[in-house]
Amino acid sequence: MNDEDSARRRKRSIAIALVLGALVVLFYVITIVHMGPGVINRPL
Repeated sequence: MNDEDSARRRKRSIAIALVLGALVVLFYVITIVHMGPGVINRPL
């Protein structure tokens, strides 16, 4: 494996990590919207 392959693999890994992070944030936002804003102000 040469430097070009390593760079390509690293870029692909970063892209996958960014997509997974975006999905996590998307699911979190959808959950908060679905539950409503009152879920933040509820008593513990």
